Amino acid sequence: MRRGTNLPAVGGYNRSVVLDAVRREAAGLSRTEIAERTGLSPQAVTNVSRRLLDAGLIRESGTVISGPGKPRTMLQLEPGGSFALGVHVDPAVVTYVLLDLHGTVVAHTQTPTPSASRPDEVVGLIARTVDGLVAGSGVDRARLLGIGIAAPGPIDVEDGVVLDPPMLPRWRHVPLRRAIAEATGLPVLLEKDVAAAAVAELWFSDGASRRDFAFVYYGTGFGTGLVIGRDVVRGSSSNAGDSGHVTVASSGRRCTCGRIGCVGELITPHALVRQAVEAGVLTADDLLVDVLDAARSEGDPDDLHRIEEALVALAGKAADGDEGALEILHEAARHLARAVVVVLNLLDLAEVVFGGPFWHVVAPWVLQVLPEAVRSSAALIAKHPIALEQSAIGTDVAAVGAACLVLDHAFSPRPSALLISA
Repeated sequence: MRRGTNLPAVGGYNRSVVLDAVRREAAGLSRTEIAERTGLSPQAVTNVSRRLLDAGLIRESGTVISGPGKPRTMLQLEPGGSFALGVHVDPAVVTYVLLDLHGTVVAHTQTPTPSASRPDEVVGLIARTVDGLVAGSGVDRARLLGIGIAAPGPIDVEDGVVLDPPMLPRWRHVPLRRAIAEATGLPVLLEKDVAAAAVAELWFSDGASRRDFAFVYYGTGFGTGLVIGRDVVRGSSSNAGDSGHVTVASSGRRCTCGRIGCVGELITPHALVRQAVEAGVLTADDLLVDVLDAARSEGDPDDLHRIEEALVALAGKAADGDEGALEILHEAARHLARAVVVVLNLLDLAEVVFGGPFWHVVAPWVLQVLPEAVRSSAALIAKHPIALEQSAIGTDVAAVGAACLVLDHAFSPRPSALLISA
């Protein structure tokens, strides 16, 4: 937890310090406890608390008697004091969440990504859906802090531009942040989807957990969010975590990068569906749609919904005990384990969290093989225990993380707030 300062010119920073302290203690804190935890003087805490109470961001939740002296008045976060929107733009589906200050999802919806995948259509869809979500929730629009957008990379965070995501081939240098801000009239933050997912895991964990971990993101594409010392590793251009080209096999289909054995080419939904079709595990009789062409056109957004349906069908085959389906998913688990070991060795991590929009579809069968494949790998250097866990946030993790970024940007204490500018 960051500590405050008693200099008179940094009230905004101290406001964030106090709010962050109260947020992390569900039972509430007294003013004395806040002073002890933050290093602020009792008078500074009293002044900051008064402003937060007036703003409706915290509330007095009763008194507690603890030993001799005056009873302590407890302060708790007011969940409805402000709200944040999160939007995850996936090539197949756009997910929307509305979070209160506790990080509780108070409204949620999804829309298929427009089949034409034109950026202007997506922006218009997002603006309309956001308006409907807020109106349906009954939340006062004046209490909205802004919108966080989680988008596939690579992105230009400084300019708010989506550059050229492989699974959205018709997107090139799209000024998504500005376009959505203009369409909604709200402040907008842009983040890479894997980083947003890692932010969500941090937001909902305490200081004793999720310190050094990788978030393995399994959606239309594959990537890795990285956290070291409870800080998200974004890299020099905020595009860290593009792990799809880690080589995990010596044979197989040639990747778009020109190499053979890239993990993304072996385990993503389109890859698994293609393997199932080529092996005869999935046939036209198994599906309501023709998936043969979709399995071969992995970058075409028009086919992504068919890929999703086919992946569900493949999982259904595995659930029924189909040996071919099980072998495809188990082999994917072994490929994924090799990529995970590379990341564990590179950063000496203690934990890996798995999640993303399609993770739940394949997880039961991947997890039959993956943990043992990681821990028994001859290539694994770490001698400490490795925790392999599934995200408890669910399929909306990137959208939730994008909304958490808005909350974090608004209320988490930042040392940069102390800098004096001319």
